[in-house]
Amino acid sequence: MTHSPQKILFLPGASGNAQFWCPVAEALETTIAAHHIGWPGFGDTPANPNVTCLEHLAALAITQIDRPTALVAQSMGGVVAVHIALERPDLVTHLVLAVTSGGLNLPALGAMDWRAAFESDNPTLPRWFLDDRADLSARLHELRLPVLLLWGAVDPISPIAVGQRLAQLIPDARLEVFPKAGHDLGHTHAKTVAKLIDEHLGLDDVGRFQSSTLCRTS
Repeated sequence: MTHSPQKILFLPGASGNAQFWCPVAEALETTIAAHHIGWPGFGDTPANPNVTCLEHLAALAITQIDRPTALVAQSMGGVVAVHIALERPDLVTHLVLAVTSGGLNLPALGAMDWRAAFESDNPTLPRWFLDDRADLSARLHELRLPVLLLWGAVDPISPIAVGQRLAQLIPDARLEVFPKAGHDLGHTHAKTVAKLIDEHLGLDDVGRFQSSTLCRTS
């Protein structure tokens, strides 16, 4: 039985932009409280020497989950979300994974090698992130919750084949493909993404979303 979430936690990708999901959060119709977090060492969030792997990011995020929660995650954040759902299935009610590896081997599925260019553009990123090659494929069958997969058809970083493979490996997963979208579909297609998330959560409130103040700052 799927429980209704009492909270939605938005996880950014490697950009560390804690406001990445704000356009989606503000377009949602549900009145569930939203929270946005950043990652130590990414974006504007100060580094933490005790954080040296994605599992550590998952542990930090878990400290923010104090009630049944839906996770909405972008790219690297999607791998963190999978770690969280595997570690605390009692706390996570739904997953929304956008253009992520989900813990799969991306080169084997036709993804471009983006790391060198990304490191050049982001020289202060933690080295451990660039070296990470986590493979969670053997555990994805353990995800016993509804999972919405969001993919862009023109995303070279995480091509459709990745989403299709995740849909095969996760028992209760549904893949939605955006024909003209890339790796930033959470921004470029915010209203459509929000509608899909509302449907995914099984919520039909018409009240405005109680977005955190983070999304209301200029």
